[in-house]
Amino acid sequence: MELNYAVILAGGKGERFWPLSRTKHPKQLLRLISDKTMLQETIDRILPLIPVERILVVSSEDMTGPILNEIDILKPENILAEPMGRNTCLAIGLAAEHLLTRDENPIMAVLSADHIIKPAEKFLEIVKTGAEIAHANDRLITIGIEPSRAETEYGYIKVSRLFKKSGGISIFEVDSFTEKPHPAVAQQYYLGREHLWNSGMFIWSAKAIIEAIGQCKPDIGEQLEEYSGKIGGGDESHARNQLYEKSEPISIDFAVLENAENVLVIRADLVWDDVGSWNALARYKEKDHENNVIIGPAKIVDSYETTVYNNEDEGLIIALGTSDHIIVRTKDVVLVAHKTKVNEVKQIIRELASDEKYKEML
Repeated sequence: MELNYAVILAGGKGERFWPLSRTKHPKQLLRLISDKTMLQETIDRILPLIPVERILVVSSEDMTGPILNEIDILKPENILAEPMGRNTCLAIGLAAEHLLTRDENPIMAVLSADHIIKPAEKFLEIVKTGAEIAHANDRLITIGIEPSRAETEYGYIKVSRLFKKSGGISIFEVDSFTEKPHPAVAQQYYLGREHLWNSGMFIWSAKAIIEAIGQCKPDIGEQLEEYSGKIGGGDESHARNQLYEKSEPISIDFAVLENAENVLVIRADLVWDDVGSWNALARYKEKDHENNVIIGPAKIVDSYETTVYNNEDEGLIIALGTSDHIIVRTKDVVLVAHKTKVNEVKQIIRELASDEKYKEML
């Protein structure tokens, strides 16, 4: 059974990459890892399996234009626009209902627009295996990553008994899910080898996920069913607005995967990371002999474990005697933060949003 469709979730604001990531140019459209945007990297990764006409990008309405401007191969029909953010359960349900208007029971891979994944060939092999199982067994498949460190910023999946082995790929029943653990617990998970990182990538049939949403979250299921009858009609846009206004904001993990009984996890031995913050970016950039990362015009003296990102061609950043800091310069903002505090930038953004003179910087 071939995979039919890819659904790429690209609706986040990427606030932890502020001030580089902005409302009108969020993280998925930044060139953080290579000369391609994160969204383009994701599309290119899945193209050997899925032609572009069967790729759906779920994002906000105001991002439709910027995405189409940045990604040449995408057309308006590739974009499924959300009127407001309602987390991943509704985004995935929306995509599944639309795919069911195209095919009787399509198999869909749900991907994120901001992941690093290597090697690409192994990833595609895992996705193909998941699609075969999802088709044959009507299962909900999640991809779990072998942890490479005791990470506290990711969710974890505890594996249970072996379900199947296919070409060297192991698929397990799921024992339980755990959200971001405390450091001591993360260390236990890392050393115990029974837990995998929850990658937020999934494979299932559109019918199976719609049925699971209906069972686990009946209200959202009913709202999606009501909306499905409007797809393709003249009032589809109004119906979608109503759907989003009424529906509960909740992740697919909380809504479905932690409650459904037909969930499997593929144990994936991949280089994988959710590039969610400046600290995460530093893991994948070249470092000098003092573990500093320098991007753009900058000079570092007597500094250690510091990331400097100068997004302007003119001007220079000088870092003297810094340690464990993030320094970012854009045309209108300079951010200087200790690595232990940099993720608290969301609070700064909320404070700036209440002041009219700073809103253009967000």
